[in-house]
Amino acid sequence: MAVTSCGQHVGPESLPKAIVVSATIDGKAVLESGTVNGVSLQPQILLSFSREIQLDKVSVAACLSFSGGELEVHLDADDPSVMVLTPRNPLGEFSPYRIGIAAGEGFGVNLVEGFTFSFITALDDSRDVFSRISTDELLTKVQERTFAYFWDYAHPASGLARERLGSDETVTIGGSGFGLMAIPVGIRRGFITREEGAARALKVVGFLQNKAVRYHGAFPHWLNGTTGKTIAFSTYDNGADLVETAFLMEGLLTLRAFFDGSDDTEASIRSGITSLWEAVEWDHFTRSGQDVLYWHWSPDYDWKMNMQVRGWNEALIVYVLAASSPTHPISKEVYDKGWASGTRNHRQFYDITLPLGPDYGGPMFFAHYSFLGLDPRNLSDAYADYWEQNVAHSRINHAYCAANPKGYYGYSDVCWGLTASDYWNGYTASSPTNDTGTIAPTAAISSMPYTPDESLAAMEYLYYKLGNRIWGDYGFYDAFSLEHQWFAKSYIAIDQGPIVCMIENWRTGLLWNTFMRDADIRRGLERLGFSH
Repeated sequence: MAVTSCGQHVGPESLPKAIVVSATIDGKAVLESGTVNGVSLQPQILLSFSREIQLDKVSVAACLSFSGGELEVHLDADDPSVMVLTPRNPLGEFSPYRIGIAAGEGFGVNLVEGFTFSFITALDDSRDVFSRISTDELLTKVQERTFAYFWDYAHPASGLARERLGSDETVTIGGSGFGLMAIPVGIRRGFITREEGAARALKVVGFLQNKAVRYHGAFPHWLNGTTGKTIAFSTYDNGADLVETAFLMEGLLTLRAFFDGSDDTEASIRSGITSLWEAVEWDHFTRSGQDVLYWHWSPDYDWKMNMQVRGWNEALIVYVLAASSPTHPISKEVYDKGWASGTRNHRQFYDITLPLGPDYGGPMFFAHYSFLGLDPRNLSDAYADYWEQNVAHSRINHAYCAANPKGYYGYSDVCWGLTASDYWNGYTASSPTNDTGTIAPTAAISSMPYTPDESLAAMEYLYYKLGNRIWGDYGFYDAFSLEHQWFAKSYIAIDQGPIVCMIENWRTGLLWNTFMRDADIRRGLERLGFSH
């Protein structure tokens, strides 16, 4: 019998039925319609049939397809039911390919089912994409590019930080707080002059005082950067956001301490910040005396959101600021009963004891947002040593990615970091218990004070090996997934800010030292029973 094409034959004989029972690429099994990642550029592909097959040029041409060009095809010398395929020419790096065997008569059998699968070749990390520079030069380069997001891309009318690249009129209150903290870094590193930084700070403070809407002294999550009016974050979240307000106040109080000069501009910055700070009615957010703070209040929906600020997350700074207020403070009882209750963990993950929070620590921003200004190095209270907490959290996040229990392509001891970011299917708070295969540069880089060796290694891998796939005008793009061949082209303010600030805290302690000089903050910490 002569096979002319799959599914057609000449002659009366019937061919024995067969199926493809398995496929491997470089020893990795792949299911029908499945995909294998990280394949070598000259892979060996084995297709095992349910019975012996025969090779002929007509069957190879008619029944076998490969998206990557020509294949060398032969039978295994020891097992004629195994077809061995190798590309004739090396494949391209980090590229998708597809192989298919069509159903029908060919290879001396009647293949009753087709078999297709895909693979993606490995990223070639044997070479550098960018030229090597010193570690100090790279740190400064990353800070400078990331700082430009807040300096060059700030809203032109208000000076506040746009929520993300392309958000136009939408500015973010919390992200703006992080951007304000980046101003002293920009001055310290010579990206801008002190006079330029002071002028921008005064512009922002003036807008917040005179145009931005406030609710019991607190700001909404988003504002219109021109009009200062609220942009609702969701239907019921159209009023005050106490957590975002706290991140803004963290930045403003840092500037109040930093701009300590006697000239009119710096004096106006300080007085304007004091006015904004003292106007926040932190005690209002206890809902008339409850022993917990609430996240949201709306002039239209009152306490409809009903979200308490409780347990270990990114919001320790909210309670510290609320206790530090000279005009509307909360009591230690609100901290003890509201925030600190139920925060303890004390379990081990990867042989690392985690004092507080959810198993495996949660997303890495828990260790960043409150601690851009709040210095964890000597910070402790009845519940935890906060340096120990943040170091443990970072080490667990690193260890999880290095262990890679879900087998995602690309995870390693130098490619790690799970936190809230864009991902290949939207936006999510990634963590070891919510792992989508997405790495966010801010997670590892902003953890530099806690895991300097691991964070530096990650930064160098991202810059030198992934290069312009994730590096753009404002530094590292928000996130990527080698598993899904996805690279964000987005920048988000709340991810950009910690990169600038936490690198500087590791290098010089600038923001920690500046924020902790504030007399109100020191009194608030003492009121809550902190040692610092």
